[in-house]
Amino acid sequence: MEARIWLIAGPTASGKSALALRLAREIGAEIVNADALQLYRDLRILSARPSAEEEAMASHHLFGVADAADGWSVGLWLTAASEALAEIAARGRPAIMVGGTGLYFRALTVGLADIPPVPRAARDAAEQAFDAEGEPTFRAALRGLDPAAEARISPGDRQRLTRALAVGRVTGRPLSAWQAETRPAVTPDAWRAVVLEPPREALYARIDARLVAMADSGAVEEAAALMARGLDPRLPAMKAVGLRELAAHAAGETSLDEAIAAAQQASRRYAKRQLTWFRNQTPDWPRIEAVESGAQRERLGSLGR
Repeated sequence: MEARIWLIAGPTASGKSALALRLAREIGAEIVNADALQLYRDLRILSARPSAEEEAMASHHLFGVADAADGWSVGLWLTAASEALAEIAARGRPAIMVGGTGLYFRALTVGLADIPPVPRAARDAAEQAFDAEGEPTFRAALRGLDPAAEARISPGDRQRLTRALAVGRVTGRPLSAWQAETRPAVTPDAWRAVVLEPPREALYARIDARLVAMADSGAVEEAAALMARGLDPRLPAMKAVGLRELAAHAAGETSLDEAIAAAQQASRRYAKRQLTWFRNQTPDWPRIEAVESGAQRERLGSLGR
């Protein structure tokens, strides 16, 4: 248990925040957010951000720090997270990085490529080509430009596929070549990681129950308020799981039961994508399959022996 930085990753509703808080209180650590949606103050309920009471139990960083109109990139998060980790280390305290955004963990432990900015027009063109041609044809074009990226990107991942094509065409160099030059933000000896991976049936049950609790706690009103701002639908905050489903109910388009069921289904699909990502990208990170917080903590402790 001598790690300076603990990384706790996993799918939505797997118990990451509870485990991080429990560990933080035991070892005097500070918690740093590694979840792309918990960055936004507009999404406290929908992103399952720690409550104000929970945040008061240990120092929390990068939770609710951004407005939904500000689209944080992985690079911006990495800069802010690196600064937070340095400040925590200067205080002589351990840090716990917790969240479900795989690319954040990858940027921290593997590195982030210094890719030149890609103009919006180029990104729009790639997205339009994907929609017009379909994924098989689009993948064939990407394969000719960047076979390594095409082989690595999961089926249905429109965002990463279009980005890879846009980067290759704008820079004249494959995205995979840029990524090969990365350096980790933290050295391998500074961190230890774990992925929470509960049994699928148990995880889905937790997701379903949490959506009901969210609806009872104001998630519908939160969704309606965010949609009322009329923000660009391409912004990260506007892609929050459950946002559109619950906003549809607020607008009188569906019943509450229908909205919750649709949000539950979207959340289960999201969790499945997260599980697939962590399984493919972090195969050597230890897994914790326990569901209950105490059992998770016990298993985490055993990893240090």
